[in-house]
Amino acid sequence: MSSDNTRRDNSIGSSLRRVVNVTGTVIHTNFGRSILSLEAIRSVDRVCSNYVSLEYDVESGQRGHRDRITEELIKKLVGCEAATVVNNNAAAVLLCLNTLSRGREVIASRGELIEIGGSFRLPEVMQNSGAILREVGTTNRTYMDDYRKAINENTAMLLKVHTSNYRIEGSTWSADIEELAALGREFGLLVMEDLGSGALIDLNQFGLPKEPMAKDSISAGVDIVTFSGDKLLGGPQAGVIAGRRDLIDRIRSNPLMRCVRVGKMTIAALDATLRLYINGMERSIPPLACLARPIHEIDAIAEEVSVKLRKILDGLATVSVENGASQVGSGSLPVESIGSRYVVLRPTTVSVDRLAALFRVASDVPVIGHIHEGRLVMDMRTVQHEDATYILKAAEAISGRLIGSIGR
Repeated sequence: MSSDNTRRDNSIGSSLRRVVNVTGTVIHTNFGRSILSLEAIRSVDRVCSNYVSLEYDVESGQRGHRDRITEELIKKLVGCEAATVVNNNAAAVLLCLNTLSRGREVIASRGELIEIGGSFRLPEVMQNSGAILREVGTTNRTYMDDYRKAINENTAMLLKVHTSNYRIEGSTWSADIEELAALGREFGLLVMEDLGSGALIDLNQFGLPKEPMAKDSISAGVDIVTFSGDKLLGGPQAGVIAGRRDLIDRIRSNPLMRCVRVGKMTIAALDATLRLYINGMERSIPPLACLARPIHEIDAIAEEVSVKLRKILDGLATVSVENGASQVGSGSLPVESIGSRYVVLRPTTVSVDRLAALFRVASDVPVIGHIHEGRLVMDMRTVQHEDATYILKAAEAISGRLIGSIGR
């Protein structure tokens, strides 16, 4: 009986499958966002295979705190007094608002009332936190005077939100973070900034516009900063809260903290990722390495894949290499792109929708590109040699299917 049950259990495959991402989006939310570095993977493996000092102080023999593992690293990178980590940035924002402004007003620009993904709407998060939203300004223009006029005896906080997944262009104006911090000090109010995308370094070195960095916000006098661990930071899903020690202590004491705290695997991966920044090895972090990948390297793998695909899909599709552009993704640099190379397939015997579906299901590892103007487009920026092998295996399986159906 138990033998039969074992066989049945072993026959059930995981629905969490490896995929080849050739969509043109580097940090893809649907595909798990950032790929972890080898150092982070090894760190997770180590803590999963052993008992570890997660909440134990070895020197004193007393109970410790899991925040101690990453706090010193965050303090060095951001320049803050203290830091804590929760399970994502939405939780970080909710926890900060609930702890620091429950029952009181939080002033925010109307142009920064973001929606990220399918369910994170800042006004709704604020409502559920118990804070009271006080909108100021207009969609495209919010001045310092708008914040000043809205301040009253029930104001607890001034909130600035980085609009990381959209850009308002044209006739616009937004508050400068230094001025907003100064206004907070003038009236004795807390100033919080939600940066979202989690850039820890200047992205100019990758040929991208500079994203706001937490250390700049802290230097400007912001009291609390929140950002993601799994976007531009390149680590696991997490939300980092950095700022004044007294505020972080209050946040840690909130009963909700236990509901959103992270486990040993997240801490291990984040710790290893942060150490790469500390040691000046950020280019070994996969999403950053991918963004910085030289075009000649992408061109070489595009040519290699296209030559082999022409042979495999001969008579079934035409194959070409074209100039293209990759997107960062996951709400980071929404209107910016990086030059890349596409392998473009134009099917001759089936529809492009059918060809795209076959690449998703014909082999064990789905290959997921995007359809544009009747063509299946594969961006090679994210493709390494192992990924190229899976693309070719999928094409061979597709060729067998299509030629077999034509023969019948």
